[in-house]
Amino acid sequence: MKMVASAKLHKAQQAIGNMLPYEQLLLRVLEDLSAHVAALAAGKTEQRPAHLLTVQRPVHRVAIVAFSSNTSLCGAFNASIIRETLSVIREYRDAGLAEEDIDVFPVGRKMADAMRKNGHPCAEDYSAMAEHPSYAAAAALSDLLQEGFAAGRFDRVELVYNHYQSNASQPCARRVFLPLESGAAPSVSMPGKVPAGSSREMLPQARNPEDYLVEPDPETLLAQLRPQVLRLGIYTTLLDSNAAEHAARTVAMQTATDNGEQLLSELTLEYNKGRQQKITNEILDIVGGSFA
Repeated sequence: MKMVASAKLHKAQQAIGNMLPYEQLLLRVLEDLSAHVAALAAGKTEQRPAHLLTVQRPVHRVAIVAFSSNTSLCGAFNASIIRETLSVIREYRDAGLAEEDIDVFPVGRKMADAMRKNGHPCAEDYSAMAEHPSYAAAAALSDLLQEGFAAGRFDRVELVYNHYQSNASQPCARRVFLPLESGAAPSVSMPGKVPAGSSREMLPQARNPEDYLVEPDPETLLAQLRPQVLRLGIYTTLLDSNAAEHAARTVAMQTATDNGEQLLSELTLEYNKGRQQKITNEILDIVGGSFA
């Protein structure tokens, strides 16, 4: 099982490694164009309304997209992310939101089962996404969340997942998916520090917005870029969680192998001690009988 998990981890590392540079540059283009448009709008008396995906509203309805795996035998991977998701839900309930105001979109069978037990069932089944990450499925989920936010069904959308930091570390992370911060990279929140390899930490150096030649105009391009960045954000998070799952399973199987070998060594030692004691007792009986 460790060998299978290691092979899957290698593929997952390649997938997230190939996707990150594209996501980073796309986010940088979006940030630069948004800053350029904001600078142009600052010099005009007539202010244009904010884009639907960047509108900041009081939070009365929230959607939480929580990522887990479909299977077990991966250490504390599922337990930690389920605990973090329930903590986020409690945080919003303490802020005054009712149960019906919190919608959970579980990606992974373990998360779906846990949310069902805690009174947060989901009508859709996203377990196939956790097993086989697909851009088409991630884009469909992203479009559903964008439509809900634009229509006012959600005032905030958050992603909760395990971030692949290394083979030995997969900490929980929270990411504000919507509203989009005026084209900026989605903010990431996690204990300690921003995760290594996250979008904001690894962004290339900023370019001068005037270096871009934009046709037909920056506003039209931004209208196309924002949904694309959000679709890519769901897919990248899915790949990140998938890599973290296989890393956790690889470590768990290695730990199980080490524990099994240690247990076998201890049992072998006990068996040899018992066998030696039995032989000693038989020799003593023979010697005692000969003297008698």
